[in-house]
Formats: sequence, C-alpha cells, structure tokens
Amino acid sequence: MSKIYDLIVVGAGPAGLSAALYAGRSKLSTLVLEKSKTGGQIVITHEVANYPGSVREATGPSLIARMVEQVTEFGAEIKADDVIDVDFSGDIKIVKGEKEEYKAKSVIIATGATPRKMGCPGEAELTGKGVSYCATCDADFFEDFEVFVIGGGDTAVEEAMYLTKFARKVTIVHRRDELRAAKSIQEKAFKNEKLAFMWDSTVEELKGDGILETAVFRNLKTGELTEHHADEEDGTFGLFAFVGYIPHSDTFKGHVEMDDWGYIKTDDEMRTNIEGVFAAGDIRPKALRQVVTATADGAIAATLAEKYMEEKF
Repeated sequence: MSKIYDLIVVGAGPAGLSAALYAGRSKLSTLVLEKSKTGGQIVITHEVANYPGSVREATGPSLIARMVEQVTEFGAEIKADDVIDVDFSGDIKIVKGEKEEYKAKSVIIATGATPRKMGCPGEAELTGKGVSYCATCDADFFEDFEVFVIGGGDTAVEEAMYLTKFARKVTIVHRRDELRAAKSIQEKAFKNEKLAFMWDSTVEELKGDGILETAVFRNLKTGELTEHHADEEDGTFGLFAFVGYIPHSDTFKGHVEMDDWGYIKTDDEMRTNIEGVFAAGDIRPKALRQVVTATADGAIAATLAEKYMEEKF
C-alpha cells in the first residue's frame, strides 16, 4: 500500500515552500512536488529588495536556497515530478505524477502564474536586463531613466503611474487607439505630466548587448517601424510588459472551481470549493503578486489544512 501523506503541496515556489515549512513544523508528513526548478519566478530575479529581511546581497536564488534548507530541516520531502492529473473526489486525495502516484489527506495547489510574454525577438534574452514584468519589484532600478509600459488595461496604466514616481518619463504603448482601463484610472493617467502615450503600436523587437539598448515599435495602422535608442548618458532604459498572466492551472480544470481567467478561487483562508484542497500564491486571483503575499498564502493554507485534518481524521 502506498504511503498516505498528511499533505501534498504541488509547486515549490515561495507559496509552496512556505506551506511546507509550516506543515513540517507542525509535524505533518509533507511532500512537495515540483515539475521543474525549485523557487518559481523568484529564482530568475537577480536582486530581492522588497522582501522583509532580504538585505546584504539578497538574490532570488539565495532566498529560495534558504527556504529549501528550512523546509527540509523540518522534515518535508521535495520530489521532482510533473503532476498530470488529480482525483479529489474522496477523503484521500490522489495526485498523479509522470513518475508516480501520490496520496494525501489534504492538498495545497501552489503552481503559480507567469507573466504573459510579448513574444518579440530579444525579449527572453533581455528579461531582467531592462525588460521587466513587475513595477513593484524593479521600479527603483530605473530612477531618473526613461521607461516604456506595454499594455492598456487597469494593471498596465496603474503600474505606469506608479513608475512615474521613479522614472523621468513613462510612455504607455498600446495596440489600440484608446485605453481599456477603467475611466477613473484613465482620468488620473491623462492628468499625469510624466506620462506619454504611443497608440496603435506594439513592440517588434528588442536589442542590446547584455542590456536593453534599443526597442523597435510597429504602428499597426501604418506599418511604420520606429526605433527608440537609449540615451547615451543612461546607456539603457526600462520596458515593462503588462499584458496579463497565465495561471498554471490546466491540470486542475474540472477538479476545483476557477474564474474566467483560470485562477483557482479560494476564500480568505485559502480553501477551494473542494473540502481538503487549498490554493496559495499566484494561482489565486489577487491584487499583488509578490513573494511576501505568496509566503503569507502558503502559511495560511498549511495552518488551515492542519485544522481541517484535525477535524476530519
């Protein structure tokens, strides 16, 4: 008979690792399953400056390494396996990986979400070197620099206004001739003297030798290409893309309730609509996608999972 864990955590980003830490400290037999690299998006972040206590050369990889060390010290197992299906119909939950099948009394889904990419040449190579998907994370790196924001929805416009606190000029690049953001947000944006707008345009290509130096924009109505080069004194500029997120939830479709965008719905205590199944981190609908909110979600989910098991089993 295969082992029945108290808790299986799917995903080893900050939310999953936080959940495993709390579960391990509570003496729950805990298994963390991660299909690829431990740490999620944070491991590609060079500098972590806004996570409390992350000082003195704190990087994404170093922060995750410390989290993993804590998790394993408290007895949680971490296995590399890609979850391809689940069965949440019974009291004992079944999680099917490519390598093995696992069972647990409770499950926390912490598979995260990734920013939707623009899909242009140079984007991947220059991510973290001028190209960003998080103003809260990276705005201070572009103080007194020029910045472009790609997108026209609520998030893009709000983040563009936030960036004006740091950059000397922020240009919103939108593929339509009007913003999609709420009218109240648009009104504030149009009053902001540091905001400019480039309509009917997309990013065609990004260039740079190890750092973003040139952006090529295409006007969708005329087909005209325009190149923006970094100011000689600056040497670079910022380009922030806010064209949506992609939640990693396909495996769980039909098993837990989701919203129209594929995020797993939970209450404030991370419970899904399925008893014994919780979700934490960026896989949930939320206003702020940061390490600090992910770890908080994980802690809450593990604590409530423990309470669930005390009452159920």
